[in-house]
Amino acid sequence: MPTAPTTFFESSPGEPDVRGFLHTPSGPPKDGLILTHGAGADCRTQLLTLLAEAFCEAGLTVLRCDLPFRQLRPHGPPPRGSAERDQRGLARAATLMKQSVPGRIFLGGHSYGGRQASMLTAAQPSVAEALLLLSYPLHPPLKPEQMRTEHFAQLKTPALFVHGSRDGFATREELTRALELIPAKTQLLEIERAGHELLSKTNREALAQKVVDAFVELVGTRASPDDAYRREPE
Repeated sequence: MPTAPTTFFESSPGEPDVRGFLHTPSGPPKDGLILTHGAGADCRTQLLTLLAEAFCEAGLTVLRCDLPFRQLRPHGPPPRGSAERDQRGLARAATLMKQSVPGRIFLGGHSYGGRQASMLTAAQPSVAEALLLLSYPLHPPLKPEQMRTEHFAQLKTPALFVHGSRDGFATREELTRALELIPAKTQLLEIERAGHELLSKTNREALAQKVVDAFVELVGTRASPDDAYRREPE
């Protein structure tokens, strides 16, 4: 069984602090996943905690971290102009993860956090080898003309989009069309009867495992046969 998560904090001059919780699998470290939160939350959300535990159970080292804007203010949305620093914070977290695990680094986030992760990797593809985008905020609710897809054509990192069928930030059809703009491999996992938060009373037990299974399918197998989440090709 994985160990209980430990508090993580790293501060370096000139760099955004990295703060959160580290989930370490019981076996030798292999791949790593960084998960971050949406605009109105922090890394302690139930969704991120359940996903971190499930991915850790599957053999990944997982860091749930607070974006820099959340470290500066405990509540409220990110202030205007914070996106660049939030992306630098994610890049710093990826650098630290690469020092701890020998394998691939994956980057993920819910809503605003996922958007920042995708924008970061569009600009710097070497930061992560795959993305886990939970409830990507394709446009503001009821404003489909304000699409947030400017960087999709530059996104060359494989990505799993997890979308609630009742999410007001995008319809399945809108998201499907948007994914056609991305030159990398993409996969869409729709969660029936789920809203923007994805998690509900009815799907709590199954959601995390569905996401893990879909992400493993996206990123493929590792070379080592003893990887905890290895799957044979069909």
